[in-house]
Amino acid sequence: MNRTLQTVIAGTALAGTLDIVSAFVFAGMSGMTPAQVMRFVASGPFGDGMREGGATGVALGFLTHFSIMAAMVMVFVLAAQRLPALLRNPVLWGAAYGIGLYLVMYWAVRPIRWPGMWPALTAWGLGNALFSHIVCVGIPIALVAARMLRNARPA
Repeated sequence: MNRTLQTVIAGTALAGTLDIVSAFVFAGMSGMTPAQVMRFVASGPFGDGMREGGATGVALGFLTHFSIMAAMVMVFVLAAQRLPALLRNPVLWGAAYGIGLYLVMYWAVRPIRWPGMWPALTAWGLGNALFSHIVCVGIPIALVAARMLRNARPA
């Protein structure tokens, strides 16, 4: 298995797990169960009926979540292979990438899929979204990439 694929798999596993645990915790604070979170995720690509989709909706939610995360990791890994400076300061670039991911997900993807769902601009809403995208997604992706790609020979 080549280094790029190994990095994408490791980054997806780590950031995907941290992000979903974060989602479960923050959603749980407002009364949502993990199953409801996963069915909501599945409703993005598979339609609003997934919110009542039972175990199938939960499974499709996990598949959707980790597929999106793999794409996020792949973008960073490919960028880092072309811009090695991203690997020299992974905390800084990971935080910047997390902010970028937040902007794309909350200000483009979600409003396009759910036109009435604009980001919560309260301190709590913004804080937990940025925490998740920076601390649970962007920085872990960059740290994994830095660890696995630094000084790696091209595959």
